[in-house]
Amino acid sequence: MNKKTAFIGHRDFLPNDINERLQFAIQNEIDLGCKYFTMGAHGNFDKLALFYCKDLREKYNDLKIELVITSFNQLKPEIQEDYFGKYYYKPYEDVSTIMYDIEEKHYKQKITISNRQMIDSCNTLICYVRPDEIRSGAKNAMNYARKKGLKIVNLYNMKY
Repeated sequence: MNKKTAFIGHRDFLPNDINERLQFAIQNEIDLGCKYFTMGAHGNFDKLALFYCKDLREKYNDLKIELVITSFNQLKPEIQEDYFGKYYYKPYEDVSTIMYDIEEKHYKQKITISNRQMIDSCNTLICYVRPDEIRSGAKNAMNYARKKGLKIVNLYNMKY
């Protein structure tokens, strides 16, 4: 099986040095031979993971990036505003997108099911999960990955 890394993290809260932690972890997996990366499309951690994987793909053009969506609405162009005004861009146009068979599932189950299926196809999980969280989809996904025997790199514990 090819080495493949998934990303799971809390939707909003991230520490100030998460960029450095995440870049280091991704680079380390590449150095260990990983060429396949998969992440969701819901929170800030997912967006950062996608950004840094795409950035590193400029240096390592054989990297494969897979974005797991839970709704086709996620593929709509986004409006951004910069110095010159508003413009549209498609944040996922240069990556593979997949959606698992979740169409008929309740919207609250779609992310959980997608996270598990992502984890099922991977060897490594890079995550940002606070261990003191009581109710957390990210924590549930990390625990699932642990039960499946994945290598887990929790950036919460990593000091850069």
